[in-house]
Amino acid sequence: MWRFRAGALLFRWSSRLAPSLQNVVPLKAPIVIRFASPHFSNSVSKTKPLYQSPRFFSLDSASNSPDSSDEAHDSLGASSPTERDGVLNEKNGFVSQDSESSSVLFADKASFVSHELDASSEIFENATDKEVVQGEDQGFSSCETADGDDRVSSFASEESIEETTVEIPEIDLEQLENVVSVLQSTLEEPLESSLEKMDLTVNEEFVVRVLQTPLMVGENLIGFFKWAWKKPEFSIGTRVVDTLVRVVSASVRKKDAYALWDLVKEIGEKENALLSTDILNELIHLFRKLGKGKAGLEVFNKFEEFGCDPNADSYYFTINALCCRSFYDWAWSVCEEMLSTGNLPDSEKVGKTICCFCKGSRAKDAHLVYLMAKEKNKYPPRSSVNFLINSLCGEDETVQLAAELLHDFSGEARRYAIKPFSSVVRGLCRIKDVKAAKDLLFKMIDEGPPPGNAVFNSLISVLSRAGDMDEAMELLKVMESRGLRPDVYTYNVIMSGYAQGGHMKEACRVLSEAKKKHSKLTPITYHILIRGYCKLEEFDKALKLLSEMKKFGVQPNFDEYNKLIQSLCLKALDWKTSEKLLEEMKHNGLFLSGNIRGLIRATKELVEEELQARDVGADA
Repeated sequence: MWRFRAGALLFRWSSRLAPSLQNVVPLKAPIVIRFASPHFSNSVSKTKPLYQSPRFFSLDSASNSPDSSDEAHDSLGASSPTERDGVLNEKNGFVSQDSESSSVLFADKASFVSHELDASSEIFENATDKEVVQGEDQGFSSCETADGDDRVSSFASEESIEETTVEIPEIDLEQLENVVSVLQSTLEEPLESSLEKMDLTVNEEFVVRVLQTPLMVGENLIGFFKWAWKKPEFSIGTRVVDTLVRVVSASVRKKDAYALWDLVKEIGEKENALLSTDILNELIHLFRKLGKGKAGLEVFNKFEEFGCDPNADSYYFTINALCCRSFYDWAWSVCEEMLSTGNLPDSEKVGKTICCFCKGSRAKDAHLVYLMAKEKNKYPPRSSVNFLINSLCGEDETVQLAAELLHDFSGEARRYAIKPFSSVVRGLCRIKDVKAAKDLLFKMIDEGPPPGNAVFNSLISVLSRAGDMDEAMELLKVMESRGLRPDVYTYNVIMSGYAQGGHMKEACRVLSEAKKKHSKLTPITYHILIRGYCKLEEFDKALKLLSEMKKFGVQPNFDEYNKLIQSLCLKALDWKTSEKLLEEMKHNGLFLSGNIRGLIRATKELVEEELQARDVGADA
C-alpha cells in the first residue's frame, strides 16, 4: 500500500516539475493510439516529440474494473512486445490498486517516472501514434494539489476528452527473430512449409517489422508476404504494401522487380483500394533503374484500373524510363497527357525531360514542354535551355523557335549566354537568313553577350560565299575594332570569296595581311589561291605560290599538287612540269595516285602525236 501512495504522490509532483525531454528513455515497443475526439489535439502541447513511441507504464484497455488485477503487468523498462495494457483510474489517484508492478516501479525509479510523465504530456500532438489512456471517469482531466486547490492538468481538460481507444500491437520478439533467421538462410524445404511449422501470430506490425529488417533477399520477402496474406487473422493494408515495394525496390534486381509487379497486380485486382500513387510510382522508378521502359509503361497504364490518379512524378518517371530505351513515340504520348493535365514535375525534372526529347531528335516536342513549364512558372535549369536551343538550331525549320527563346535571357543569365546566342547565329547563317543573323550580332554588341570570333566568322563566311565582300570586310573591321584578332579561318573565308569572284589581287592583299598577323598559315590558305590562279589559267603565279608556301614553312599536301597537275595537263598540256611535280610529290612522301600518272602519260602521248603530225605536215 505504501508503494501505491508513493506513486500517487510522485504523480502530483510530476505535473509541476516539467523537466527537459532529454531525460526521456526511448522504449522499443510501438504503441498505436487513435483519438475519438477531434478537440483533444488542440488542447495539448505543440512540442515535437523526441521519441515516436515512448512508454513508461503498462496499460490494459480492457481493464475498467478492479477485477482486472489478475492480469500480470510488465515493469516500466521492459521492451517486450507482450506488455499488457493497464487502465488509469482517477478515483484511485493514479492507477488501479492491484497494479503491483506499477507501484514497485514508482518506488524504485521515482525521478525517472516524473520525467516520463512530464514528457508524455508534450508528445501527444506531433507523435505518429498518439497515446491517450481511457479511464472510467476520463482520468487526468485534473488533479488536486497538496493545498487542496484544483489545477488543470497538462494532458487535457475533462470536456475535451470524449472517447479514446488504445491499440497496442503485440509482437513476439522471439518469433520475429526466428522468422528473420529463416528468411536470411538457405532453406532445404519450401518457405511456406518452414513458416507454417513456427505457429506464428501474424499482424500488420509484425509483417512490417520483418519487411524492414536489413539484409533481406527480395525473393524471400515476397514469399513471406504471400504466406502472410493467406492468413485469416492478417488484414493487409496500404502501409504493408508500401513497405514491401520500397524495400524490394532498393535491391534493384530484375527477377525480384517482375515478381513484385506480379504481386502488386494481384493485390490491385483483389484489393483495389489498397494501392496508392506512391506505390505505383516506386515501381515505375524501379523499372527505370533497370532500364525496362516497357514495364514502366505497363505500370503507368494500370493507374486508372487500380483507382489511382497519376501525379507529376508518375509522368516524369514513365517518360524518363521510355526515353532511356529510345521509345520516344510512347514517351511523347505520355508527355502529351501530362501537358494536357498541366501536372508538371519540378523545374529540374522538367529540364531533364526536355533533354531526353532533344537527345531523341525531338527538339520541337521538347520546345512544347518548355513553353508549358514557362506558363506554370517552372523554369528549367539554364543548361537544359541551352541544350534545347542548340538542338532547335540543328534543324532548319526550328531555328526561328530557338531565336525566340533568346528573349527569355536577361540580366546575368544573358551575360553568360554566349553559346546559345552563337548557336542561333550559326543556324540563321545556315538557312541563309543573313539579315536576321546581322541584326542578332549587332544586338549582342549593344546588349550582350559580347560576340566572339566564332560569331563573326559564321556571318563573314556566309557573306563571302554569297559574294558580298564589302559587307564581309566591314564586319572584319568591326571585329578588329572590338579588340578581337581575326584568326586564319577568317582570312581564309574572305580570300575564298575573292578567289571565287576572280579578284585575285584583293585575295593576295588579304594573304599579305594574314602573314602579318599570323606567323604560321595552313595549306588551305594557299590552296584557295592556287585554285583561283588555276581557274584563271595563270599557272606561273600558282607555281610561285607553291614555292612561297614551302618557304613560309607550310608543307604542300596532295590537294595542291593534284590541282596543279590536273590544270597543267588539261589546260596547258604541260606534261613536263607535271612530271617534275610528280617527282616532287614522291620526294615528299605523298601518295602517288594512279590516275595522276595516267593523266600525265596520256598528256605526253597526245603532245607527241601532235608534234609528229606537225613534222609530217612540214615534210609534205
